[in-house]
Amino acid sequence: MHFNKTIPELSVFDINNSKNFYVNILGAKIEYERKEDKFIFLSLEENQLMLEEISDEGWNVGDLDYPLGRGINISLEVKDIDLIYQKVKLYDIPLYRDMMINHYGGINEMIEQKEFLLQDPNGYLLRFTD
Repeated sequence: MHFNKTIPELSVFDINNSKNFYVNILGAKIEYERKEDKFIFLSLEENQLMLEEISDEGWNVGDLDYPLGRGINISLEVKDIDLIYQKVKLYDIPLYRDMMINHYGGINEMIEQKEFLLQDPNGYLLRFTD
């Protein structure tokens, strides 16, 4: 398996709730899981995330209250943003920002990006783009 050079590891309140959200709603694949550590390694196309349930033995440097990940949005580029958007709507997941087309300045060009944002069950802000 190929591992990306940067892989966010997110501390979560309930590993089973998070697993359900990422796998059953968003369509992520479990690459491997350490149930005894309440840890899962996920992929969604070429995106990779690690999730670990909060414990006293974790990597946390302060109090963890909802919403987690303040000041961070995780951008996930996907091939079929409309399919994921439909799943999110089907499961009645509230959107932080609805689907939109945005334009961003690149090095020598304007980049057009279709995107929407939502918060996962822990409050992490996920930005889906195509």
